[in-house]
This record gives sequence, C-alpha cells and structure tokens, in this order.
Amino acid sequence: MEFSQLQLEDALLDGLQAMNFRETTPVQEQTIPIILQKKDLIACAQTGTGKTAAYLLPILNVLCQNKHREDKINALIMVPTRELALQIDQQLDAFAYFLPVTSVAVYGGGDGAIFSQQEKALRSGVDVVIATPGRLIAMLNMGKIDMSFVQFFVLDEADRMLEMGFVDDIMRIASYLPQQKQTLLFSATMAPKIRELARKTLVNPVEVQLATSKPADKIDQSAYVCYETQKLALIQDIFASQSLTRVIVFSSSKQKVKEIYHTFKRMKLKVAAMHSDLEQAQREEVMRNFKNGHIHVLVATDIVARGIDIEDIQMVINYDVPHDAEDYVHRIGRTARAGGEGIAITFIAEKEQGKFGRIEKLIQNEVKKVPLPEALGESPVYNPQQRNRNNRSKFTRKGFKGKPKNKGVKKP
Repeated sequence: MEFSQLQLEDALLDGLQAMNFRETTPVQEQTIPIILQKKDLIACAQTGTGKTAAYLLPILNVLCQNKHREDKINALIMVPTRELALQIDQQLDAFAYFLPVTSVAVYGGGDGAIFSQQEKALRSGVDVVIATPGRLIAMLNMGKIDMSFVQFFVLDEADRMLEMGFVDDIMRIASYLPQQKQTLLFSATMAPKIRELARKTLVNPVEVQLATSKPADKIDQSAYVCYETQKLALIQDIFASQSLTRVIVFSSSKQKVKEIYHTFKRMKLKVAAMHSDLEQAQREEVMRNFKNGHIHVLVATDIVARGIDIEDIQMVINYDVPHDAEDYVHRIGRTARAGGEGIAITFIAEKEQGKFGRIEKLIQNEVKKVPLPEALGESPVYNPQQRNRNNRSKFTRKGFKGKPKNKGVKKP
C-alpha cells in the first residue's frame, strides 16, 4: 500500500514524498488506519519494522487537523533509552518538515543546562514529548508540568522497558495523564507481563501481530568484522579488485557519506552522494544519472535512499550496520530484484556487533563472515551477545545527551 492511499493530510504526504517514503511497511499498513480511528492499540512488531512511523504519522495527522493547545503537551512517547528517544525525535523532525509541530526529547545523563532546557520545554508546552521514564519522573516530581492535555500515550519497545525495571515508573507517569486519551503499545514480544501492562493501561485495544520480513533468497550475503579505522581501506580494496558499475553504498551519517564519496573520487570512480544537505532538484539529478548509467556508485544515507527502485543493482554495501534490523532487509533488498541475483556486504565494527546480532536474529540466518585482506591486519572477534550486554549496561548507567527543539517548521 502507498502512503497516498491512507487518509493523511496533504502537508504530511508532502513530507513523506520529500523523503522518498512511498510504500508502507506491513506494520504501518495495518496499524495506521486503526490509530486514525482513535482506537487503543497493542502491536507486536520487531524493532526496525517501521513501527515508529506507524504511530508518529497518525499522531502528526491529528495534530495537523485538530485545534490543540500550543502551550500544552499533546502527545507523550515513552521509550527505554536516550538513543531511541533521539532517533524518534529526529524522525519526527523529518516527517513534520511542512508542519508547525514542536517536539522535545527528554532523557537523563546530560548536564544542568540540558536539564534546564528540557524542563523549560515541558513547562512552556510542546506538541510531542519523547521521554525515558526516569528523567520524566524527575521532572514530574518538581511539579508545575501539566500533562492533563495529552491526547496520545505511546509505549514504544514496552518489553525492553519492562526488562529494565520501568514498570512502576510507567504506571506512575500514566497516573498524571487524563483518562480520555488514546494509548498505543508496541512490543517485540507478547509476554504475559506485556499483556498485564496492556490490561492496566489500554481500553478495549485492537491487537496486531506481524511476522518479520526476510531478504530475498538470491542475495549473497556476507560481512567483514573489522575496526572502524579499517573500513575505508576495506572498501578501497573491494573496488580495486573488481569492476563494479551498479553499486549502492549505505552509511549512517551524511559526514561518512561525504568521506566515502571523496575516497571514491580519488580512485577515479564515477560516484555521486545522496544526503540531506542536497536540495530536491540535486537529489533528482543524482538519481537520473545513476539510473542512466552515468554514475556507477551511489553513496547514500537511509533518510534519502528509501525510494531507490532500480532493477539491476549488482551490489549493496552497508558501510555501517543500520540501527534498525528491518533497515538491513530494506537496504539489501535494492539488489536481486525481479527474481535476479545480487550481492550484499556489511562492515561490522566493534560497537556495531550487537546491532548485527539482532539483524541475524531477525532474518533467522547467520551471515557468513569473510576474513579481512592480510594487508589490513587483524580483525576483532565477533561476539554480538557480549556487545549487546555492554550496550545495555551503558544505557542503564549513563543515559544520553541532547537538546530540545525550537518551535516551528523543521528540516530533515
């Protein structure tokens, strides 16, 4: 289904089109109509299946349609970690490109100035608050934060919040909210504790459970376990050893996209970069040149690359492991289209091993690990379970940093 088939406002659809978001994922197709009907929802969907957009888009749609108090909090999204809070806030910025919607990420671990900025935003009112339980409880304990106008209460990655011991905080936060609100719960599992939380927080919810997607069988998947400092040399080695003319290289940030682009330029390759600093006309020109073969290698970030639909891509390289497991499936799905064959290569740095372990769990397949070329030296040991434990401990102990957004139209 295309987003244009949903009952979304034109300004919101314009933002999606600018980001090259055209087709819904299964979780979006099934849940957005339910949320637009103002029903409570409990959805079982893996991290990375597009669930963030599944609840952000209808929330933004309602805020776009209805008159609401601009000096009050209208939507509250609870998440387990600062990392996720910042990610959702950034995604909201992109979706709300043409909308006068405000947002703030509220999380622990920052200095006094960050705390003051977050507190000021909550007191003065902001359309959407994305918060971790601990920091929001601290804010509520100080008083003078009005939660009585909240229309939407979202519990994202509810299973992780329960694992981290936030259930009492969630229930306490819920006690500050009005009875008349729409509650949306998203979880990767439907364990008994999740159902108990749903029973306490939701009213006659609609339940949606989705199977996870997998890459096409004809994609030859492989990965290099490496240090971050080895990645540029590794990608140079791959392109120096073979002739490649239809390749997409994905990276997690526009800064890295620019670095890879300049590396390829020095190698005299026909390359172009796609990132959010480009104007729409520039993006369209890059895509035209790539489709007609004037460009052999496209280096891109996810935010502007979702709409790429070219049939004959030889290879996809994940220079960085995508944050969401479903993004991995989406990225490598650019190759082996229409029943053809393709190659997908991923570079896995030490800090990315936990994320890649979650990808292998999602696709129910262990991706083969290729030894590094001898000239690059030794590689790290692949141990995604240990990396997951280390990351979880870091999130719990330290929290994260960031700052609230200013009011007005925002640019992705």
